[in-house]
Amino acid sequence: MNDGSLARTVERDWVRLSLLAWALVALYYVINRWTGIHYLQLGDTDDNMRLMQVRAWLNGQGWYDLRQYRMNPPHGFDIHWSRIVDLPIAALIVTLRPFVGSREAEMLACGIAPLLPLSIAILGLGATVRRLVSPAAWPVAIAVLVFCCVATMLMFMPERIDHHGWQLAMLSLTVAGLCDPRDARGGAIVGLASAVSLSIGLEMLPYAAMAGAILALRWIWDRDGARRLTVYALSLGGGCAIGYAAFASYANSVARCDALTPVWLSVMVVAGALLFAMAWANPANRWVRLGLAVLAGGVIVAGFALVFPQCLGRPEQVSPELAASWLNNVREAKPIYSHPFRTAFPIVVLPIIGVIGAALASWRARGTARGGLWAPVLLFVTFAALMLLWQARAGPAAQMLAVPGAVAMIWLFVPVMQASKSVVVRVLGTAAVVVLASGSFAGAVMTPIDLRWAGLNLQYSPPDRPTRRVQIINRASASCPTMSAMTPLDRVPAQTVFTFVDLGPRLITLTHHNAIAGPYHRNGDAILDVQHAFKGTPENFRAIAKRHGATLLLVCPNMSESTNYRVRAPNGFYAQLAHRKTFDWLEPIDLPRGSPLRLFRIKPA
Repeated sequence: MNDGSLARTVERDWVRLSLLAWALVALYYVINRWTGIHYLQLGDTDDNMRLMQVRAWLNGQGWYDLRQYRMNPPHGFDIHWSRIVDLPIAALIVTLRPFVGSREAEMLACGIAPLLPLSIAILGLGATVRRLVSPAAWPVAIAVLVFCCVATMLMFMPERIDHHGWQLAMLSLTVAGLCDPRDARGGAIVGLASAVSLSIGLEMLPYAAMAGAILALRWIWDRDGARRLTVYALSLGGGCAIGYAAFASYANSVARCDALTPVWLSVMVVAGALLFAMAWANPANRWVRLGLAVLAGGVIVAGFALVFPQCLGRPEQVSPELAASWLNNVREAKPIYSHPFRTAFPIVVLPIIGVIGAALASWRARGTARGGLWAPVLLFVTFAALMLLWQARAGPAAQMLAVPGAVAMIWLFVPVMQASKSVVVRVLGTAAVVVLASGSFAGAVMTPIDLRWAGLNLQYSPPDRPTRRVQIINRASASCPTMSAMTPLDRVPAQTVFTFVDLGPRLITLTHHNAIAGPYHRNGDAILDVQHAFKGTPENFRAIAKRHGATLLLVCPNMSESTNYRVRAPNGFYAQLAHRKTFDWLEPIDLPRGSPLRLFRIKPA
């Protein structure tokens, strides 16, 4: 095959080749992380709760009943998610179970399911760079995504079965729709991707709002964008209505602010109707179009404030005490600049590069059809990068959306280097462009380097290196939730266990015991009970445990949550327990030697 035919194949068969690349990447990660898959290393509390939600459904719990009855029994508490992400996990379990058994089917499903939305993300970014950079640029986009978007790829790793990977996949389709040259198709993709994302959860609500605002701005600037706006409005309103009808739980049928409930459904339907009316009217005067858009935005904001005043604050609607003691301290919800340098630097580098690359490409393409496609993407990429100043959890989205800009820089400067007559410039220059434009140097900067092997008495360690105390906490937080630490608890008959909030979801996933609380805002009263019990007097702990029917106490010394109780209540119950004080109503239960956990039987009064 000559170079010409190879190039034509790359351009023509890009979808098939992209899916082949995804299959190879997925196979690599399954093999590379096989130990974690085999031992069900669900590293996040949300991953454990997602699996429990799937288990409950497969065991007969109703489609619209998302109450978790093994938390805070017998009443349980409602999860604000939907069943959308449960579907592929459950399908894999049901398909694999006849061949490998229930246990292995679950483990394989948790390993494979997170990689499925990665295929959509690859196709979405591939379509974007084909339109904005070159029809042959999609392999570079895949390489930048897989090798340089570290925060993004963590959301697609085996065992990461929470919903973030699917929402990122919808975000990749959103940016592809924003630069789609076909108005109707582009509007439909943006509207449907936003509707699916919102039906999964509200985490991407700011991005959905920004995408709609960009399409409205596009129409204001050029009335030829009316068709795109019309299809988007119908897709958004109709898609959210279908998503609510098909997936909203019983608990989400009331006016709550933390999910696609009647609150946000009405907002999306009204917004879709107003956008449709604007596009249908489509006045010729640009200033009139701007006035209509401002009026529509004012109606939506004012109506929301008047009809749903309870949602003007935090969507979680937790008590001030719980916000102060828990929600305000969630690290990923804090701005990126509040994080240590070793954490923040690798996250922010690529988004900055993506904004610069998108701005440069937009400037070079100004006055052309491609420039009109770059403009909305530049706005969207810049918005995603600025979201890091609000919350660090915006990192995965900001890195993924930086890919088109990074690819544009590589595509622009590599030919310049290759045109040089110097071999050194062609080789080293090209390498430098790829390393700098992809942001891959950020990880290298943060990697410890030891040059003593070269005869130099020089060592470099990343700034903000964790202290010994932090290392101890990290080890405890990692070892206590493991299968080897948890499964011995099943030697004790099933009971309700009083344990840390962050340990509750893992406990009910790996053992037959029930727990009191998990880190979910709809479980707020139970979370406060756990905090009050560990920070209060021993008598107070005993009373709260009795009220919840807990007959076992499980603690993980030095786990990160435990440090809060010791620091905030140095004379509280947990602090006394951590200092090995004994209580006649607590009976230690032996665990295997070397276990990081401590288990006690709570004797009745």
